[in-house]
Amino acid sequence: MSTTSSSTVTSSPLGTLYLLPVTLGDDRLDNALPVDVLKLARTLDTFVVENEKTARRFLSLIKTDKPVRELTLLPLNEHTEEKALPELLKPLLQGRNVGIMSEAGCPGMADPGARLVELAHRKGIKVVPLVGPSSILLSLMASGLDGQRFSFHGYLPSDKAARIQRLKELERESQKWQQTQLFIETPYRNQHMLEDILAQCQGTTRLCVATNISLSTERIVTKTISEWKRHELPDIHRQPTVFLLLAAGGR
Repeated sequence: MSTTSSSTVTSSPLGTLYLLPVTLGDDRLDNALPVDVLKLARTLDTFVVENEKTARRFLSLIKTDKPVRELTLLPLNEHTEEKALPELLKPLLQGRNVGIMSEAGCPGMADPGARLVELAHRKGIKVVPLVGPSSILLSLMASGLDGQRFSFHGYLPSDKAARIQRLKELERESQKWQQTQLFIETPYRNQHMLEDILAQCQGTTRLCVATNISLSTERIVTKTISEWKRHELPDIHRQPTVFLLLAAGGR
């Protein structure tokens, strides 16, 4: 008597959450994103997005397999309440793959998408990060400042007095811990931020101003505060910029 055995390979009933990077601007698509990332992104039909308008523009740019009007875009931003997050996971729990997109750069990096990623892990959903531009990491790489000890602080206070106080705190922390301090500002306040840094920080502190990262208009310059003061300041008004500080005593 002979028996025949066979095995059946079954796939997971859950979908995969892809952390889909986007360009930091529309003018360098091919240089910013790997071909494999673009190929996968085109196949998806469900996305969790920070801003629907810019997401649709990006998806139109990469030429998705389905018309953009037929794609499902689910909003997730700083206004999304915690109780709404489980609803965003429903497509994944139903077996559909989903791409999560930040407003700029990589999801989960200074981005509300991290909240959904955390919940996906708790539900046993596979999370796959895809390669793409991060203004935080690219600015640090190009700054020449300490890349082993660094801290990203997001936005500093909008109030001038509070902002100045925070800048002084960051400079002291940088000197104490020999740590590069990274932060950003709303683009229309960039020039005020730069002026406050130059007015409040020590002359020996190094400052990197990284603007329009990965774009054709990219400009990344590192100088001491004293050196910055001796030259005409760049016009960074309304241009996405990362600021990096390393006080004297750091590397």
